[in-house]
Amino acid sequence: MSKIHIHRVDIQFGDCDPAGIVFFPNFLRWMDESSLAFFMACGVPPWRELVKTRGIVGTPLLEVHTKFFRSATYGETIEIHTSIEEWQAKVFKHRHVVRRGETLICEGIEVRAFVRRDPAEPDRLRAIAIPEDIKAVAPDILRHRVIPTYEAEAEDMTSDDLVGRILEQVVAAIEVPVTLKMRTGWDTDNRNAPRIARLAEESGVAALAVHGRSRACGFRGDAEYQTIRLVKQAVKIPVIANGDIDSPDKALEVAGQTGADGLMIGRAAQGRPWIFREIAHFLATGERSTPPDNDWIRDLLLEHLDALYAFYGREHGVKIARKHIAWYSDTLPGATAFRQRINLVQS
Repeated sequence: MSKIHIHRVDIQFGDCDPAGIVFFPNFLRWMDESSLAFFMACGVPPWRELVKTRGIVGTPLLEVHTKFFRSATYGETIEIHTSIEEWQAKVFKHRHVVRRGETLICEGIEVRAFVRRDPAEPDRLRAIAIPEDIKAVAPDILRHRVIPTYEAEAEDMTSDDLVGRILEQVVAAIEVPVTLKMRTGWDTDNRNAPRIARLAEESGVAALAVHGRSRACGFRGDAEYQTIRLVKQAVKIPVIANGDIDSPDKALEVAGQTGADGLMIGRAAQGRPWIFREIAHFLATGERSTPPDNDWIRDLLLEHLDALYAFYGREHGVKIARKHIAWYSDTLPGATAFRQRINLVQS
């Protein structure tokens, strides 16, 4: 299966034009960063090592094509999903899909080449045949049958036919099991999740996760679980319930109301990753686990930060870490002043 790497960017004020919209060349800069991060995530040695061992000095950009769907602004976090679209003899196509949450911002295709310095003219670079071992650790999408691209958001739930076609093509295109996460419907008057669930099962989807709100609700109001229960009753594949599960008691309540095969926890785990252990212990024993003390949380946070810096690098990792530190410290005395100080740290 093709490798996909996700590179996250926190948009800063200086990344935007006077209207507060990201200056479009910055997307190309971030795609370039994601291209490098992709190869590192695949286990390809750093360029400085490849220069010494193979004479490869990098993968310069030859062409770029970008299509924009939405704008972005400072204070937002975007994700760049990077993969190899196609390996050719001496060039390859890097595909970048930029999202803000579930919203598609833009898509870009870069054409790049692995190059060495020309022995006869050291100031010139020449493309080389792409090493087979690098192809092996980063397989391309086309080798696994590329499918049509859709701007697939929750609004697709308004068209059963479109949902069916997308799911059928995705399931047919790859060899690993396909799962689907969806909402209860487009709005509270159109809760069609049970019907979509049956289409998914017929298309070969292996499991479903359902968030207990409609697309129109966003994250407003309380999640409702009756529709998730109807989904569970409509299909035989596993159904996972999601939405407002923030404690062991809530987890037990949602499991009982929905009859779901599993529970999915999102926002409640921000700054509290031990919630999974708490819930698992409570559901298994009916007893509450001992809350972690501040020293244990501190050590966990430091371990988390080390992992962030190792993955994103020191400069970008510091920026990413700010929100995690804020989440971890949210309930502690003096949290507001502490967060203000942390947000000023640059290294």
